[in-house]
Amino acid sequence: MTPIQITLDAESLQALFSSDDPMRELLEAAAGQVLEAEMSEHIGAQRYERTDERRQYRNGYRLRRLTTRVGPLTLRVPQTREGSFSSELFQRYQRSEQALVLSMMEMVLQGVSTRKVKKITEELCGTSFSKSTVSRLCAGLDVRVAAWRERALDAVRYPFVIVDALVIKVRRQEAVRSTSVLMALGINEEGHREVLGLHLGDSESEATWSQFFRALKQRGLSGVDLVVSDDHLGLVKAAQRSFQGAMWQRCQTHLMLGVLAQAPKSVRAELVEHVRRIFRSETKQEARAAFRQMAEHFAGKAEQALAVLESALESATAVLVLPAIYRRRLRTTNMQERLNEEIRRRERVIRIFPNDASAVRLIGALLAEQHERWLCGRRYFEMESYWQWKQASEALPEATEIAKTAA
Repeated sequence: MTPIQITLDAESLQALFSSDDPMRELLEAAAGQVLEAEMSEHIGAQRYERTDERRQYRNGYRLRRLTTRVGPLTLRVPQTREGSFSSELFQRYQRSEQALVLSMMEMVLQGVSTRKVKKITEELCGTSFSKSTVSRLCAGLDVRVAAWRERALDAVRYPFVIVDALVIKVRRQEAVRSTSVLMALGINEEGHREVLGLHLGDSESEATWSQFFRALKQRGLSGVDLVVSDDHLGLVKAAQRSFQGAMWQRCQTHLMLGVLAQAPKSVRAELVEHVRRIFRSETKQEARAAFRQMAEHFAGKAEQALAVLESALESATAVLVLPAIYRRRLRTTNMQERLNEEIRRRERVIRIFPNDASAVRLIGALLAEQHERWLCGRRYFEMESYWQWKQASEALPEATEIAKTAA
C-alpha cells in the first residue's frame, strides 16, 4: 500500500482539545483517513473522481467497533457495491495485542488473577466482557495462529537455523508448572529471516527437542547447513540426529558467560579480551593458536575457565569456515534473544498463563507478527556468496578423490 499522510484541519484540532476523550477521537480520525485511502486505492479513484482506472464504486459505510488499549473505537468503514473491500487496518491489527488482552480476560474469568490485573483488563478493553465473548475472540485468534504454526515450509531451503528456549509458568490441573517454550528461527535461501515455529514442552530434553524438530521437518524444513544454539540439555543431540550433516555453532555470548563464571574475578577483565581475540580469528587454525597463547598466559590462574573454553572451542568457532560476511550474525543467538525480550515484556504482565492455549496464543501471535515484518522487510543476508562458497566446498572433496585415483 502507498504511504498515507494523516492531516487535521483547525476545526478538527479544536474539537479534540475540547473533547472528553481526545486520544480516542484522534485515533478514530486517523483510522478513518487510513480506511478512506485504502478504499481509494482499492477502487482506483478518489471520491467523486472520474477516471478510466476506476474498478468499482463506493456504496456508503458500515460501523465497526475495534477494541484497543485506549478503549473501544467506532470506525466508519467504507463499502463497495460488490462488497469486496477488506481493510489491511483490520487484517494487520496487532494480534499480539489481542492475545495479551485475551490472556488477562481468561485470568479474570478463571479466578486466578489479582484485582490489579482485572482493573488493567477493564481499562484495556474499555468495556465489560463475558465468558462467551472471550471464547468467541479466542476461537478467532486461535485459528489465525494455528494456520501460521502449521504452514508449509517446503517452498524454500533454510541453510541457517537458530533455536532457543525460554521457561514460562502455566497453570495446569490447579497447579502452576514451569513450561519450556522451544522456538526456531530460519534464514531462507533468499536471505530473508523467518520464524519457523514454536513448541510447548514439559522440559528441554532430547525427546522434546526431537519432537519439535520432527514437526518442523514434517512441515517441509530442509537444506539445513548450520544450527546455532546455546548448549541446552538435549538440544545438541536432538539437532545432530534431526539434521545429520549440519554444523553446530555454539552461541559465543552464552559461552563467554560460562567461561567467566568459572574464572576468578581478578582475571575476568583480561580474560574477556583473550576470548574475544579467539572469536575474532579469521580461521580455525588462528583460533586454536590464540587459545594456546591464552592457555599459557592463564596457566595456574583460571584452569576451570580454560577447561570450559577448550571443550567448546571447536563448536564455538564453527562459523569460521563460512565466508566472513556471514560470521558475525551467525556466531550467537542474539537474534532469538531479542525476540525473547519481547515475549518476556508481555509475559511479565500475565505472570502465570491460565492454560497452554493462552501461552501459545500470545507467544504465537507475537512471533507471527515478527515473521511477517521480516518477510516484508529487507533481506538479512545476501546469499549469492554463500551458494558459491557451498558449491566450491562440495566440489573440493570430489576433486581430491579424482586426484587420488589418478595417482
